[in-house]
Amino acid sequence: MAYDSFSILTSTAVPLPIENVDTDQIIPARFLKATERVGFGDNLFRDWRYNQDDTPKADFVLNDATYQGKILVGGHNFGSGSSREHAAWAVYDYGFRCVVSSFFADIFRNNCLNIGVLPVQVSAEFLAEIFESIQNDPATELTVDLHKQNISLASSGTSESFEINAYKKENMLNGYDDIDYLSNMKSEIVEFAQNTPL
Repeated sequence: MAYDSFSILTSTAVPLPIENVDTDQIIPARFLKATERVGFGDNLFRDWRYNQDDTPKADFVLNDATYQGKILVGGHNFGSGSSREHAAWAVYDYGFRCVVSSFFADIFRNNCLNIGVLPVQVSAEFLAEIFESIQNDPATELTVDLHKQNISLASSGTSESFEINAYKKENMLNGYDDIDYLSNMKSEIVEFAQNTPL
């Protein structure tokens, strides 16, 4: 498998109520030299997490032990800017398996889906409710059900459905990337080739 399969995730969440978070803020350009998907989590939101002397900034949410979990809740227009797939790699490598926002940049959304991070787009109203619930109680849990394409907030029972491309959904449920998907169809491809006249 290319990455862990995704079915149902119940987790606390890390709130980042900042709008227009771009990919250079998610992973600064100076950290893009590596070509493998490992090690990027150390530099997720690097310039927001650390001072110039590499000491952690106490007021940044990733440095606050109060907030934990596999779900990152971001503001509107998350992942805008350049098309660097390293931004999605950094999110995954840090340990997040889902990002929730009221709007995602298309390229960032697709990059996430390609490597096993589920981008869940919700209404602005539900996003505000999620932020408020986490602020009131950092132990608040969200449940994301990929089968049902539903996200729910445990504290209130509020839920919303979300959209996902059927092909990408199937891949995430199985932990496949595009190559894995084709490899899984090898016998069908061979049979088709053998039975198709030239």
